[in-house]
Amino acid sequence: MSSKDQEIIEKLMKENEEFRRYMEEHRELEKKVAELEKKLYLTPDEEMEVKRLKKIKLAGKDKIEEMISRYKKGMMR
Repeated sequence: MSSKDQEIIEKLMKENEEFRRYMEEHRELEKKVAELEKKLYLTPDEEMEVKRLKKIKLAGKDKIEEMISRYKKGMMR
């Protein structure tokens, strides 16, 4: 991630509630996945939960990247 992207993220975190919510959700999901993946063995239910959390996390990351991209496009005008 470039320093410019980091600046944009910091700006959006301060100014955009929706962006902040997606970032916070992303961090929480990351923690939950990491906790589950620490286990030596996962039950089938836990494996399904990891997959479900990763899908939600990926969708959120896509949204975050989309918002960063929109912000960049707005800056270029």
